[in-house]
Amino acid sequence: MIGPFRKQTMVQAAPGCVYAPVAGQVKQLSEVSDAMFADGLLGPGVAIEPTGRVVRAPIAGEVIVMPASHHAIGIRSPEGLEVLVHIGINTVNLNGLHFKAHVGKGDQVQLGQRLIDFDRRAIEGSGYDVITPIVITNSEEYGQVVIISRQVVSDMEQILEVQRQ
Repeated sequence: MIGPFRKQTMVQAAPGCVYAPVAGQVKQLSEVSDAMFADGLLGPGVAIEPTGRVVRAPIAGEVIVMPASHHAIGIRSPEGLEVLVHIGINTVNLNGLHFKAHVGKGDQVQLGQRLIDFDRRAIEGSGYDVITPIVITNSEEYGQVVIISRQVVSDMEQILEVQRQ
């Protein structure tokens, strides 16, 4: 359920298109304070400084990562593309506080489906950065990951295009 004030918009995605799971300001991964993301060790992508508090599915597929802390989610598309959305830096230390998951590991999700709610202000008030990296974790299987240049995005605007080799 999306909620009484938001009409669900279904986006038709081509294979390889990745959409913004949250609204906010787009940043380069190099601007993220966590070296795992900043150095691209988890894969290429972008980060979003969120203005909202709902994470939506950036691709359709199967949930392959959902830690008990609900601070991150990984999805694999039917074509094999793997996308990780990581809400905040070191937010695993909150042990699920300020996060509410609507799906679990093994669930099938549709593009744009509500996945996780998070309390941005409470997370920041606890001393954590809420910048949200979105990375392609199996990029070695692809020829190119193209960042769609935008400074500010609404949720479900295309942010990445991934092309097979």
